[in-house]
Amino acid sequence: MSAESTEHAISAETAEEQDDALSAVQDSDEGSEDSEGKGTSASRLEEEGDVAADYLEELLDIADIDGDIDIEVRNGRTYISIVAEEEAAGLESLVGKDGEVLEALQELTRLAVLSATENRSRLVLDINGYRSERAGELQKIAEDAVASVKDSGETVALAPMSAYERKIVHDAVADLGLISESEGEGADRHIVVSAD
Repeated sequence: MSAESTEHAISAETAEEQDDALSAVQDSDEGSEDSEGKGTSASRLEEEGDVAADYLEELLDIADIDGDIDIEVRNGRTYISIVAEEEAAGLESLVGKDGEVLEALQELTRLAVLSATENRSRLVLDINGYRSERAGELQKIAEDAVASVKDSGETVALAPMSAYERKIVHDAVADLGLISESEGEGADRHIVVSAD
């Protein structure tokens, strides 16, 4: 393996470890902002939103996809939404199967913000309301898991999901009075729901 290949492999591993560490912080967040979010100023979040919007606007232009970009800052985080007045097949392709393309695009947008501001971003990207719709599905998944644990007394392991989605499920399970923990690494990281 060449020195350059080794350097890229180490960089990829380091980035993956950082993402796993951020996922762990987000998973254990239980409704409060993590230490990075607490000190985030409104002006820094607005700058983050502007950089992200510029990046996404260029991407939409290159892909020749129509969409309006909305920026909102709340709860110590920047939320970016891309919406279209009409059904736009191009925007749906940016969501992809099970939101996979959306997750990748969110990470690329975060990298663009990091490159421009030298600050790690926790921005959340949504396209055509996919995340809002998915939040409803995740609430139902949490409710079904809690009902199963209460009926059987046995733990329930859920399918792997992103850190953002795990956070939603953790909050829902806690609201329903049970315990949830994240297990596994990388793409296999999932939630286990239990009574104690």
